[in-house]
Amino acid sequence: MTKLASDVAMVLAAGIGKRMRPLTATRPKPLVRVNGRALIDHSLDKLVEAGVSRAVVNVHYLPGQIEAHLAQRSAPVTVISDEREALLETGGGLVKALPLIDADPFFCLNSDNVWLDGPQNVFAALSEAWDPAKMDALLLLVNHARAFNYNGRGDFHLDPMGRITRRKPGRVAPFIYTGIQIVSQQLLREAPEGAFSTGVLWDRAIAEGRLYGISHYGQWFEVGAPEMIAPTEAALQRG
Repeated sequence: MTKLASDVAMVLAAGIGKRMRPLTATRPKPLVRVNGRALIDHSLDKLVEAGVSRAVVNVHYLPGQIEAHLAQRSAPVTVISDEREALLETGGGLVKALPLIDADPFFCLNSDNVWLDGPQNVFAALSEAWDPAKMDALLLLVNHARAFNYNGRGDFHLDPMGRITRRKPGRVAPFIYTGIQIVSQQLLREAPEGAFSTGVLWDRAIAEGRLYGISHYGQWFEVGAPEMIAPTEAALQRG
């Protein structure tokens, strides 16, 4: 059995969820239910199955609802990174939460992720491929054939060594970012202050040849809008 690269994860749950309206008018997107479970529970359940024992969860929009929901769970142990005063985006949220994360490396995932594992769970697959000597971050990517509900142009290319480059404007790229990665604290060095996207740090890592990716061999579901829920539930029930 693969030893996990970390037993700590950052779960990004602070977004407003505009695309999920009207469902997010009165509840945060992480608490929208898919197949009988809140979206955030799909992510947290997978962390527990993999052996991750602690999760730092950032909150901003309707934070009390998320805190009350997490209080009902016994695992993983959850710690709140409070962004009530200002939404810091993905990169700023990571920087603010870093003292609470207290691990190097750590897993990072979006709270609205739904996926089916392939031959091994995604956290074991990432751990097996993780090489801190050459990586600042390792992203879990999925090809278009395995991306359910997705109709975009993709995000990234992978070279034969697994190094990532971005899709060129107006082109199509073969891989989509699943919202799941391993992050080294090295990625967060000299980070901007305030709100910013993790993409700023990824671009620096790409320039330095230190952003890598692996392909997900299960199925991944985009659940970004209300009309994506029913087909996702039908697919999950089929297994």
